[in-house]
Amino acid sequence: MNPAYYPAEAAPLQAVRQDGLPGQPGAPALVQYTTVNVPAEPPKDHIIWSLFCFVYSNPCCLGLAALIYSIKARDRKMLGDIQGAKTYAATARQLNIASTILAAVGFFIFIITIISISVSAANAYPRYRY
Repeated sequence: MNPAYYPAEAAPLQAVRQDGLPGQPGAPALVQYTTVNVPAEPPKDHIIWSLFCFVYSNPCCLGLAALIYSIKARDRKMLGDIQGAKTYAATARQLNIASTILAAVGFFIFIITIISISVSAANAYPRYRY
């Protein structure tokens, strides 16, 4: 784990009186702050989604572009540049969304076209009665 991911935050842990005894309700208390390391969530790089978009739905090479930005986001995350990783990850996410939507719309258009061709072909042949 890289400690650069975990910024330090100050949070009050317990109220302590000036004589060192624990604070009582209603009594004036001196608050001491202790630094607590709260692990910050590193940005997601969306590498798996980018791989699926690259392999299965790659309209206009958006899946390839998303995969490249995901790899750049992962590299930035490993170097400790969280802001750069967030920027690349956001771009990869937008490209993945665009690729997924275009692939879904194309799939639905393909299904509708096949159904309409099948219906028109079935209606084109007259029905023979014997």
